[in-house]
Amino acid sequence: MRISDIPQIAGLSTPEKILLVEELWDSIASDESVVPVPRSHMDELHERRRKYESAPGNLLSLEELRERIDRRK
Repeated sequence: MRISDIPQIAGLSTPEKILLVEELWDSIASDESVVPVPRSHMDELHERRRKYESAPGNLLSLEELRERIDRRK
């Protein structure tokens, strides 16, 4: 489906389109069971949890995290 398929949407202002997108997203997110989670995401989540549980003291403070992000800029 394209915006041009629904003339009412094509005629909306940018702020109105943003509100529409928010409404659409909220309607999708309200039922998590219909949004599939890719296997690769689940694998990554399990790996991160395994690493955390094996060494829970190896977390960064918020300040350390900010410094790392700033160095990448």
